[in-house]
Amino acid sequence: MTPVSADANGIRSNPIREIFWTRTGLLLAVLLVVSIGSLWLSGTMDAGTWKNLVTALGTGTMISAIVGFGQTLITASASHRALVAPLVEESRRALKDLSAEYRALNTEFFPTHVFDATTNPDPELNRQLMADLAASRCYFFRGFSGRYAAARLLVARSGRELRAVLADPREASAISGRARHMLRIEGVAGDYDKIRARLLEEISIGLAGLFLARSRCDSMEIAVVADPPLDRTEIFDDSVWLTLYSAVAGTATLYPRTLRFSEGSFIYDMQRAEFQRLRATRSVQKYTITPDTSRQEFLALFEKITGSPLSEEGFADLERMFHDFRDEFTAVAGLGS
Repeated sequence: MTPVSADANGIRSNPIREIFWTRTGLLLAVLLVVSIGSLWLSGTMDAGTWKNLVTALGTGTMISAIVGFGQTLITASASHRALVAPLVEESRRALKDLSAEYRALNTEFFPTHVFDATTNPDPELNRQLMADLAASRCYFFRGFSGRYAAARLLVARSGRELRAVLADPREASAISGRARHMLRIEGVAGDYDKIRARLLEEISIGLAGLFLARSRCDSMEIAVVADPPLDRTEIFDDSVWLTLYSAVAGTATLYPRTLRFSEGSFIYDMQRAEFQRLRATRSVQKYTITPDTSRQEFLALFEKITGSPLSEEGFADLERMFHDFRDEFTAVAGLGS
């Protein structure tokens, strides 16, 4: 919203200018012209009755112009204080009230930050998001695989609680919806089976990454759902971030448009309530990882979540792939290591 000033700084903002924008100003100008003309004419005339009359006319009109100017100036000042100043003050109050109402609407419904889609991670986006993460005790993540959440937790290096909602790899619908979306982006060159296999691998890498980041959290609760949304939601103590994968078009490597809403906004409250609803659903399976969870316990937990056993060699491969992903992401996002 463009700021609007309530100050009266126009061409009629002071009494002298006010005089010259009224009929009184025109009359004073006529008197002044008549006076100057009469005095000049009397100076060219010979002494006598006519010269005295013209001199008297010039002197009288000059005095009338001076007196009228002073009287008009006093009257204009008084009317300005009595009429214009209260109107300006009332307008200023009305604009302040209107601005306050717009600010309230902005806080309630409009994002505090908007980051447009890019082909590479935006360092400013990641800097702001990491600042919100560092200031939060609870980190709610709803996405597909959890790879980005694990990478951010490893960079943050401070204790907090993580509550994550991820895609259920045992449910075909959880994978097929994202696979079809990726296939639409890749176009005729896309291969559905390869995309589906890649998505399953991403979930496995994300789970391994969360296990590796367990020391950064007091506790982790992982819920898996059969119908994960395309958009990613990250909720912090003071903000909520929406990454709009549903708006991506043109290339599979595009980082989507991302919006940040502050605590107390309608979107923040709605997303937090929706997150809690998902976690409270009885059909949703929930699993816990703590800093004391051993590798053997995680291997058993991985089989419960994915339905596939994981060997020590398989875990080593996932660990390597996750660190490769983390190194690449933190480098291009400017997060350090």
